[in-house]
Amino acid sequence: MWRIHRLLVLLSLLAACASGPVFDSHGVDHTLTPRRVAAELQDASGKRILWGGVILAITNLKERTDIEVLAYPLDANNRPRRDDDPLGRFIIEQAGYLEPASYSEGRLVTVAGTVSRAVPGKIGESDYAYPVISAQQLYLWPRDSGYDGTSVHFGIGVGIGF
Repeated sequence: MWRIHRLLVLLSLLAACASGPVFDSHGVDHTLTPRRVAAELQDASGKRILWGGVILAITNLKERTDIEVLAYPLDANNRPRRDDDPLGRFIIEQAGYLEPASYSEGRLVTVAGTVSRAVPGKIGESDYAYPVISAQQLYLWPRDSGYDGTSVHFGIGVGIGF
């Protein structure tokens, strides 16, 4: 009986440690960044990437949605680390409609996909070449602003309030 109880407790703890989505990283070129792709588009076209960052803007078009993202390095769970320096900007191209209220400015996203092309744009008055990623997996991170990816909580307690 105790063996079963211990096994259930162990499985519960392991399930509690699971966080975020699982991305298909097969064939991903981890050396590519948005800045590098913008500079070396010929070499990067068609390559698989796994990038993430902060949503800057979203545009719904007739058959797809474009999401402008400021890229950041990813942590071990593939969540963007906003405390690090940004890696450049890129555009996620997702088939179909995405709700702008959900995919709003400031939300974190992670995408796995392929580099399809670059489109010219501007940041202020500066010209910028935005790498475009055809999304194969797209994950919108929850709005839990206090999450840093390292917290584990155990405890049994009694609270008394007056």
